[in-house]
Amino acid sequence: MALDIKLLDIIACPVCKGKLHYNKGLEELVCRFDKLAYPLEEGIPVLLENRARQLSSDELPS
Repeated sequence: MALDIKLLDIIACPVCKGKLHYNKGLEELVCRFDKLAYPLEEGIPVLLENRARQLSSDELPS
């Protein structure tokens, strides 16, 4: 199940409250500032810091 892109206008990173970016290939929402990737489960964002994956600098979207 795909993410409804309209959600990106209303949801934010739970850590910094910044904008999230959708990584369609990995089915994740990415916070560039905190370098965290939040998973999607059946198209639903799991915005819990303890479920986020830490990103390396080369994994960040441009």
